[in-house]
Amino acid sequence: MNKLAGKKRLQLALLLGSLGLLGPFTIDMYLPAFPTIVKEYHTTASLVQISLTTCLLGLGLGQLIIGPMSDVQGRRKPMRIFLILYLIASVICAFAPNIYTFIGARFLQGFAAAGGLVISRAIVRDLYSGRELTKFFALLMLVGNLGPIVAPIAGGIVLAFTNWSGVFLVLACIGIILYFIVSSKLEETLPEEKRVPSNFSQIMKNFGTLLKDRQFMGYALTQGFIIAGIFAYVSGIPFVYQNIYGVTPQVFSLLFGLNGVALIIGTQVVGRFTGVIAERTFLKIGLLISNLAGAVLLVALLLKAPLIAVVIPIFFFVMSIGIIASTSFSLAMETQGHIAGSASALLGLLPFVLGSLTAPLVGLAGEYSAIPMAMIILLASLMAFLSYYGLVGKSSLRVQVSK
Repeated sequence: MNKLAGKKRLQLALLLGSLGLLGPFTIDMYLPAFPTIVKEYHTTASLVQISLTTCLLGLGLGQLIIGPMSDVQGRRKPMRIFLILYLIASVICAFAPNIYTFIGARFLQGFAAAGGLVISRAIVRDLYSGRELTKFFALLMLVGNLGPIVAPIAGGIVLAFTNWSGVFLVLACIGIILYFIVSSKLEETLPEEKRVPSNFSQIMKNFGTLLKDRQFMGYALTQGFIIAGIFAYVSGIPFVYQNIYGVTPQVFSLLFGLNGVALIIGTQVVGRFTGVIAERTFLKIGLLISNLAGAVLLVALLLKAPLIAVVIPIFFFVMSIGIIASTSFSLAMETQGHIAGSASALLGLLPFVLGSLTAPLVGLAGEYSAIPMAMIILLASLMAFLSYYGLVGKSSLRVQVSK
């Protein structure tokens, strides 16, 4: 049942989108400071990239725990608890005495930020279904995708006035603000009679059901692999733009923000035309774009092409993420309303687990090689393509034949 419309619908999208911003802000805001952190801690690029890896692992594991928790306790209470934890973790990051403490604090920060991601998606499924679910999720992503635009730019601005620790103090302030907004504005969307029992075996059974659902896993893996590609890009692009092409942190922030525009274009095309073009058609188009863009990017970097030849395929690759993420999430969640928190958790877990594997691989060839990043982006796009056509494509064909 689609319960909200008009002004209230927009207000809810702004609130949930703001909660969803915790993820991209936690991931992206400190990216311009990567080279600085390497120097200050007297460490290597790979170790600093591991701080991104642990954050992604925290985001993934957090969703796995918080999603089912929200099915048991409702959406509002867990959200408030993990916003407090986010504040504490951000302060620890800001004052970490060494790289290893920093890496551990980043895991805790990512774990806490997962609450905003997984619960906001579960709330959407509480309220919407069908094409309205796709449209609202596209609207939610429009707000959430401001993160990749604003976060690195904000990080660059903060770094112009203070050191990298200031970035994490700003994140702590964001956590405080969101806590008070949730406490005063967010209403509970999961009534007690619809909550699942607090039973560990039942939670495991729910996850088992999801893992056995061929179509659900097809969409989940499609989304997981393609977002793993975006994490490889996020981890590698600060060094590609700043070390290889010599741009300043401020120019890097603008180039990185440009790809946030690409995300918005992708999601809004889906939101505007989903009543005309089927979600699966959009998903196929997105997969085609991502594979073509990945191939062009790899060739450009192998040929040591100018910066513009790298910026353009990355723009189209990121745009495809907006298309693929919007449609794959909606299609996966459509039949999982009774366990929306668990389904949202699994959909959130896979991208971060896969992303945590790809992020450190980007730095294996050193700070001055972009080839690993391009290869991972292309491989991730190909795996997403194979996941969809290998699982969803075959099962949907059987359904059509049976009809």
